Amino acid sequence: MNRKFYITTSIAYTNAPPHLGFALELVQADTVARYRRISGQDVFFLTGTDEHGAKVVKAAALAGKGPEEFCDEISGEFRQLARALGASNGDFIRTTDQKKHWPAVQKVWRKLKENGDLYKKNYEGLYCSGCEAFITEKDLEEGKCKIHQREPERINEENYFFRLSKYSKKIETLIEKAKIRVVPESRKNEILNFVKQGLDDISFSRPRQDLKWGIPVPDDESQAIYVWADALTNYLSAIGYADSDSPKYWPADIHFIGKDILKFHAAIWPGMLLSLEMPLPKTIFVHGFITVGGQKMSKSLGNVIDPFELVNKYGADAVRYFLLREIPPSEDGDFTTEKFEKRYNSDLAGGLGNLVARVTTLAKNFNVPPIGKFSNSKFPKLIKEAEKDRDSLLMEFRFNEALVKIWELISECDRYINEQKPWQESKKQKEVIGDLLLAISRIAKLLEPFFPETSGKIIKQFGAGKSNPLFPRV
Repeated sequence: MNRKFYITTSIAYTNAPPHLGFALELVQADTVARYRRISGQDVFFLTGTDEHGAKVVKAAALAGKGPEEFCDEISGEFRQLARALGASNGDFIRTTDQKKHWPAVQKVWRKLKENGDLYKKNYEGLYCSGCEAFITEKDLEEGKCKIHQREPERINEENYFFRLSKYSKKIETLIEKAKIRVVPESRKNEILNFVKQGLDDISFSRPRQDLKWGIPVPDDESQAIYVWADALTNYLSAIGYADSDSPKYWPADIHFIGKDILKFHAAIWPGMLLSLEMPLPKTIFVHGFITVGGQKMSKSLGNVIDPFELVNKYGADAVRYFLLREIPPSEDGDFTTEKFEKRYNSDLAGGLGNLVARVTTLAKNFNVPPIGKFSNSKFPKLIKEAEKDRDSLLMEFRFNEALVKIWELISECDRYINEQKPWQESKKQKEVIGDLLLAISRIAKLLEPFFPETSGKIIKQFGAGKSNPLFPRV
């Protein structure tokens, strides 16, 4: 197993405060990062914020602030969200970082140009302000952008272009043969269908007059580097590409992204890396969106879920559990307060929490210390199977199924209590309680990548012999 392991989320766009969708991506990526560390790998986990572009300037103006002040504030909220959710990221990159990020972006630009893959031309085309990108007719549905459901405007301007068409066939082959693994299969098929139509050269800059809040093109102050080209480079800038052509952690082992930015990560980004003659990311994992009561989250509908409110009310691990257990890993999922509280009360307060409380109380009442070996032969087998299932399912990003397997083990412990009735004095009473203590400590270890805080609390409670509710009922 390779010791180095590099995991990234996409970087969050700072035109609006954090929402539950980005919390999902953070938690998915963090769970894998923690699992890989437990497995003994040298993990570098990156997240951050994408801060340039016209949409940010517009949002800042609406808030009565300059773009720099606005970005500092919103980026700070995303950083705070990562902390609130217990994310173990090793760095938090900002695209406004002129010491670390800008030099790497301008280095990429120069290398692409040196390799003959950037050229300047006058261009007239369709521009989607939502995507902050030029789009083509194949990106439209009934005359509107498929992603943002708005009509594009026609723009005529002089830009630099990247020769993406040069790498079209190569990218197709790489995805087809899983040299770049796109998960799930449905997203692999989606991007393959897109690439097979032939990739066109793409605009790589905007006139500075239209993109003042951006990184200047080297040696051409009249142009600014396109926002998404700047943003994609964060995966290199964060690991020291400005100072080294071969950063320690490159290539990325997993990019975690939302389905709306698949084209940028699985077509344009590989094209840039091929031009740079750099290794390609190994896996791109694509998650879906979170709806609220079956509707898309929207400020106008007033249904945007604030992840901070959820964490403050229920705790970070409860939010992590819902996102990993209830939301299908690679499909759209739905949030309602009713669903959240039902899952919380049944699985956390009533399942795991109740089991830990019962066994801790029994151990204290009957003076049973933690043991090192099971007396009941079925538990080692069940735990070994659960660990094997958890590991294989996590390797396939099937977070919900991995948790189901662990909860089956929790249910087995409940059955064992009800069968053995350890609150009644018997010859095997202390053995039964000891088995349960050991089983729950193993469950805590199985849960560590998913619930780092709760896992630690369980072990601490057993050591102290105190039963404090892990998840108070709501």
